[in-house]
Amino acid sequence: MSNSIQENYAIPTQTESLRTDEENGTLGKNDFLEILMVQLQNQDPMDPMDDKEFVSQMAQFSSLEQMTNMTQSIEEFANSQKKGSLVQHSELIGQQVSWERTQENEDGVEETEEVVNTIASVKQDGEGNIRLLTDDDRWINSEQLIQVGSVSSEEETDDVPTDEDTNE
Repeated sequence: MSNSIQENYAIPTQTESLRTDEENGTLGKNDFLEILMVQLQNQDPMDPMDDKEFVSQMAQFSSLEQMTNMTQSIEEFANSQKKGSLVQHSELIGQQVSWERTQENEDGVEETEEVVNTIASVKQDGEGNIRLLTDDDRWINSEQLIQVGSVSSEEETDDVPTDEDTNE
């Protein structure tokens, strides 16, 4: 007598995987239904599968399928929002913007400064981030924007009268 396990009873190796859904490499709903049918066909006639267990398995499968469909819908929605964001940012082309730049000084301390440029181009990088090309050929992230439109170098104080306004 041999101590080896016959090959037909062995657990499949990583290279011999179970039949999987061709799209994403996972067991699909058809595979689940086939397994369920085989389970029903091969059950012990003297001790059939409990109907509550059967209904429970079907409910779990239904919930799993609904969650999968919902996940796909959310992913499609998120992708459409990313594409829309590029179109929305394209309206910045030719606009003057104020943006924030952070850099280290000679002492190693990070300083933040406000820079004013005109947007020349807009693109979406491989990670889905919106990048803006300024008129000085510098790519910035859209998150760095502070203000869009005519940007003045000083804070406007329309509400506070100056000495010149009171003398007129």
